[in-house]
Order: sequence, then C-alpha cells, then structure tokens
Amino acid sequence: MTSSPPSIQTRKADHIRLCLEDRVQCQQVSTGLERFYFRHTALPELDFQDISLTTTFLGKPLQAPLLISSMTGGTALAEQINQRLAIAAQTFGIAMGVGSQRVAIEHPDVHRTFAVRSLAPDIPLFANLGAVQLNYGYGLGECQQVVDLLEADALFLHLNPLQECIQSRGDTNFHGLLGKIAHLCQRLSVPVIVKEVGNGISAPLAQQLKEIGVAAIDVAGAGGTSWAKVEGERGQDHRQQTLGQTFAEWGIPTADCLMDIRQQDTEIPLIASGGLRNGLDVAKAIALGANLGGMATPFLKAAYDSEAALHGLISVLLEELKITLFCTGSRTITDLQTSKTLCPTASGAPVT
Repeated sequence: MTSSPPSIQTRKADHIRLCLEDRVQCQQVSTGLERFYFRHTALPELDFQDISLTTTFLGKPLQAPLLISSMTGGTALAEQINQRLAIAAQTFGIAMGVGSQRVAIEHPDVHRTFAVRSLAPDIPLFANLGAVQLNYGYGLGECQQVVDLLEADALFLHLNPLQECIQSRGDTNFHGLLGKIAHLCQRLSVPVIVKEVGNGISAPLAQQLKEIGVAAIDVAGAGGTSWAKVEGERGQDHRQQTLGQTFAEWGIPTADCLMDIRQQDTEIPLIASGGLRNGLDVAKAIALGANLGGMATPFLKAAYDSEAALHGLISVLLEELKITLFCTGSRTITDLQTSKTLCPTASGAPVT
C-alpha cells in the first residue's frame, strides 16, 4: 500500500521546522558579500544622531531599507509567527512579505494565518503565490484573491524550479509562464514583484521580467537557506534525499545577482535576499545596487522564540546599518548608494 501524499499544511509545518535548523543552510556556496568591505572613514564629519535610514520602495515610505522576507502561513504556529512579524514590522516601519498563500486558496479556514493587516496598517505588505501555479489552474482571480485577503501593496510571484523538481510530486511545468506573468502585470490591481527562493535571478532574466512589466525583483540568491536541502530533508525516499544533497549548493550568489543586474539596468528596484544575516550585509547589498535588504531565517528564528527576541534583533540590525552609514561618511541611504566606499577584498578598488 502506498502512503497518501502529505497535505500542503503538513508541508508548511515541515518547512518551518527545518528552516529553524542550521543543516539546511548552504555550506559551500556563500552570498559573495564577504568578498567586499567598506573603506573606513575615520572622520565622518557627521553627528551619529543625524543618520537617517528612511527610504521608499515602490512609492511606499519605510523607516529603514529592510524587508521581512516571505516565510510562512497556513498553520497555527505560522499564524503566531506572522502576527509577531507584523507587529514588529509596524513598530519599526519596515516591509513584510508572507509565505505562499496557495494554502489559503485551497483551505479558506486558514485565511486568518495570513490576515495581519490590522496589526500592521501602515507598512508595505506583500502577498505571495508561486508563479508556476499560473500553469496549474490559477489566474488573475486567484492572484487578486490573495492580494485582497492580505490588503497587500504588491504581489510576490516566486520562482522555485529547483525546489519543485526535488519536492515529491512537485509542479514542474514552467513552460509559457513569461506571457502569463506579463498578462498579470497588466491586469492586477497592485504591482507584481518576481522573486526566487534562494537560487538567484540572472541579469538576462531580470531584463525579460522588466520588459513584461514586473515592477521589482527580489534576487534571492544562493548563500542562505537551501530549499534543495529542505526538500531533501523532508524526503521519504532515496531519490528525494539524494537530489536534495546533489543540488544543495546550486545557485547564483546574491552579490553576483546584484552586480550582474545593475551592470545591465540601473533603474529597476531590487531586493537583495538570500543569506543576509546582519545589518552590515544589508549595507553591502545596498552599496551593490539593492533598494532593500530582505531576511527570512533570522526573523523566523527570533519570532519563533519571542516578541522580545524579534524586537531585539531588529533593533540591532538597524544599529548595524546606522554604524555602517556613519563609518562611511553617509548620512542617508542615498549617500551610501553613491559613496563608492565599498571595495572588493582583493584589489581594494572601489565598486563603481
């Protein structure tokens, strides 16, 4: 007798459990951010109290260039985590995304695990669906449904071909999606942001996405959580476990995604995620061309622990960002982006 496939809610619970464990992190492939350092400014000619982290993203104001990246929903634990994340995002004035809302479409009884707008009335809040679902019966109606459920400011469409290949009974028909995403960009009531889940977005793909109307891109590069490892750890058979290990380190490092895209396009808004772990990482990503820095695992672990741990984490991240600005002579995020104080470790020449 064959066992029945695990439910989507069971899969979501597995994802939370595994992402709390260090063994699903990339070990051999890094973000690439360690290849850079900031040239220290010993005389910043600034008052630290005047440092400002404020910025905007897709026209929405933020108190800092920070995104709580898409993570979870659909379970009781996910509900508690999302509520804690939303309260923290509102408190600190930063952006937040939720995990894939497919589970909420298929199981309306879990809507509440995503519905956090009342806790975060003022922040940019991003809905989320897998782009591949556009080939499995989803369309404008379902996308608008998850936007309305969240009262979202934009929709993340996530790309996860590697994860789907390794996942048991994954959805692997990615043919013709570019045209369907283009149609969605024209019809949806909010902007569409395309993101990877940890394997990176290349410059040629970024250009294609921009041309069809995608409003922003989250590069979600390699160097953080490996979803190949996650699915391999979930695997109940040799095939899935082996594939998870084979492709555990697959992807384009986050820093390379940013540099390659920015060499080609200086305008499209970029979110840097994939292995960022502190405020210095966020600052490096911004200096490489990102508009926001996104994190998932650090926020997940802190939110799982307690509200106090989460608020403490964000306070430290913002302090790290401010210190980086101060010690590069940058009063604002714009100043940091144009300071040319980020240098590669090999030559020491500023990044242009």
